[in-house]
Amino acid sequence: MPDLPPLSAEERLRYARHLSVPGIGEDGQRRLKGSSVLMIGTGGLGSPAALYLAAAGVGRIGLIDPDTVDRSNLQRQILHGESWVGKPKLESAAARLKEINPHVELELHPVRFAPDNALDLVARYDVVLDGCDNFPTRFLSNDACFLLKKPCVYGSIFRFEGQLSVFAPHLGGPCYRCMLPTLPPPGAAPSCEEAGVLGVLPGVIGSLQAMEAIKLLLGIGEPPLGKLTCYDALSTSFRALRLRRDPACRLCGDAPSIHSVHNPETMASSSCSLPDPGMPSITVQQLAARLEAGETPFIIDVRQPEEEAEGTIPGALLIPLAALPDRLAELPADREILVHCKAGGRSSRAVKLLHEAGFPQAVNIEGGINAWNTAKR
Repeated sequence: MPDLPPLSAEERLRYARHLSVPGIGEDGQRRLKGSSVLMIGTGGLGSPAALYLAAAGVGRIGLIDPDTVDRSNLQRQILHGESWVGKPKLESAAARLKEINPHVELELHPVRFAPDNALDLVARYDVVLDGCDNFPTRFLSNDACFLLKKPCVYGSIFRFEGQLSVFAPHLGGPCYRCMLPTLPPPGAAPSCEEAGVLGVLPGVIGSLQAMEAIKLLLGIGEPPLGKLTCYDALSTSFRALRLRRDPACRLCGDAPSIHSVHNPETMASSSCSLPDPGMPSITVQQLAARLEAGETPFIIDVRQPEEEAEGTIPGALLIPLAALPDRLAELPADREILVHCKAGGRSSRAVKLLHEAGFPQAVNIEGGINAWNTAKR
């Protein structure tokens, strides 16, 4: 195939088991080498998917992740190891993937996938693999892929259950918004930190995502367009739910009203909270300046106890969000109360709860410990 890169002798040896598979062969392997995949996240789902895509010989892999490796990641994020704790995930991922396959070109994007950069990033790749862990980013990957006519390989996990699909209206299927038209209410779906997840589960779903990406790149088999595959680890069962294109979908429907990646769903916080101009808040930079000036504000941390390993703000009192209504007596009614969590979602809910309970000086710390750790680097 004249437009595809040739295979070296070393690559022919490396991919020998592919070359003997009907439907792949040398032409298919060259097609993989000339293809590209964008990975949104190098966490639980992105780890196994990236490993298998690199091992398979996908020629160019883009990795998006602004985070550092935390010890709590290691139970499921198999790209990373103990020696990388506290270091950028992209550096850890690149080192591991180069060990898997030095022939793969890695493009590292140490940024948050956001409406301002989504179209530019997605446009550079053939397929997008969504390994994110929040609804706004899923809406964003879906919307960017729809607008640029790129397949989006979707996966999600929760405790013992996982889901998989491919959203690609340009190939004849529905989009993510046909399945989930709007954001769920804040707190309706707990995060991994709150709910937990079996470490092996993302290995199953992430590997399936890699399989679907490879099928799309090779043009073989049937991608799960219009099908949501659900996996239950406890019963060792798979079932498929039919997804249909919604004629009233605001993005891919007959009379769409969404024409941009800048919309309420994509611009919500990771906790699904839309910006609340009435929420009193303080930035981590403002808080740091106050602490350095010798102030001792009353700070509460509404994360779970096991999350303290991710870092703490000096002087913060740990009161998990679920326990807050029963521990109001520990809080001063006549002082400002600063509240933080991991990223700002749970703390926003805590501030609203405190206001309703008679603590009008409760203030949200924007971005939570994630923003604090980033500011302190």
